[in-house]
Amino acid sequence: MSIPDDFDLQNFLPYLLNQAAEESSLSFQKVYKDRYGMLRTEWRVLFHLGIYGRMTAKQIGERSKMHKTKISRAVAKLAERRFLTRQKDEADRRLEYLELTPAGLRAYRDLRDVARAYDSQIAARFSEDEVALLRRMLRQLAGGAR
Repeated sequence: MSIPDDFDLQNFLPYLLNQAAEESSLSFQKVYKDRYGMLRTEWRVLFHLGIYGRMTAKQIGERSKMHKTKISRAVAKLAERRFLTRQKDEADRRLEYLELTPAGLRAYRDLRDVARAYDSQIAARFSEDEVALLRRMLRQLAGGAR
């Protein structure tokens, strides 16, 4: 016998946010997967290096909130494709600096252009004020600047 439950999963904010994130990322996922055979973590590492330049895996983890093992796997795959270089720090051999190669930079710029167009498509569903409010609220939920 089932007991009625008044919990509304369809209006539970974490559930809604996850559903929106999954739905909104599908088309972009198809592009980076089809063009470059990348997984989500790989394009996120690629974008961090494309935007911020030379970084360590730890710095990427702090910015992206990705787990270090996922970053490590993504770095290995991107290095295998020759999209990034890895350079050990001479003073602290535990540190490794990551930087995009020319091929990695080309892939980043290609995907960046697709991402900009895709962001515009999503934003076009809303008014300018709604987009600004949505971005502000999502940054606030993500713990970023208001």
